[in-house]
Amino acid sequence: MPQLCNRQFLDFEKPLKELYDQLEQLSITQQKSDTDMSSAIELLNEKIEQTKIELTGNLTPWQRVQMSRHPDRPYTLKYIEKMCDSFIELHGDRNVKDDKAMIGGFGQLDGETVMFIGQQKGNNTKTRQLRNFGMANPEGYRKALRLMKLAEKFNKPVVTLIDTPGAYPGLEAEERGQGEAIARNIFEMISLKVPIICVIIGEGASGGALGIGVGDKVVMLENTWYTVISPENCSSILWRSWDMKEIAAEQLKISPKNMLDFNLVDDIIAEPNGGAHWDYDKAAQNVKKYLVKTIKELKQIPADERIETRIKKFGNMGFWEE
Repeated sequence: MPQLCNRQFLDFEKPLKELYDQLEQLSITQQKSDTDMSSAIELLNEKIEQTKIELTGNLTPWQRVQMSRHPDRPYTLKYIEKMCDSFIELHGDRNVKDDKAMIGGFGQLDGETVMFIGQQKGNNTKTRQLRNFGMANPEGYRKALRLMKLAEKFNKPVVTLIDTPGAYPGLEAEERGQGEAIARNIFEMISLKVPIICVIIGEGASGGALGIGVGDKVVMLENTWYTVISPENCSSILWRSWDMKEIAAEQLKISPKNMLDFNLVDDIIAEPNGGAHWDYDKAAQNVKKYLVKTIKELKQIPADERIETRIKKFGNMGFWEE
């Protein structure tokens, strides 16, 4: 987790920044004057935790989008590191190249071998460019499918960790069949014989998310979003400006609660007070607890029954009554 001095705060997190500045001053005073400030520090820490709860207790949809993009938020590899006893990353689509925006490999999850696949963003300028800001090319989705088929061959569950602003929209990606790669993954995942759990850990945008987003269970972390288009792009299409992004976020109904009400996701995983970026260990443990329990439940169901349920689940999406 980033050191306090390196932390970044969103606009609505400014009350927290002020409290942490006070905490830092108290710590400096205690060190310099050799005065016992432990009681004041304890009270301030309690106030910080309470403020975290208050700030995140009633977030607007746009604030939730901001939280999902927080620069200190943990990404796929961080979750894998915190959840797994060991992890072996596998590379390449055996056709074009190894897409650094899509990672995958076998990990040990509480004694269970699991195939983890997910989008990976960078945490500084160099790694963001390396990871293409978490936007996968066709070879990324083809690598993901290769790994899913490998997991099916060895009868190992698949867990996907979704965090992308969308599939890469570049000319080269379209030339290599971006749409076909995503469509192929959706087609193959719907009938994969092993249990599949999809967890949205940050941004869940468009086909970039759907390319690894078909599973027996699709769940969202508390401060994430899931929709066909980002609020900014929606705003630019409808109003020819990004200035209406907050209204777009509200109208798109992108929050976990909305997705659960629409039966588009199956569950919501709680985050630590203030969001996952404040406590990587607890965030990962919350996800791990859900995965371990759900994998055990899904393994008890015959493969044919799981596939039939999966097909019905996604087939029912998009239908409504007036």
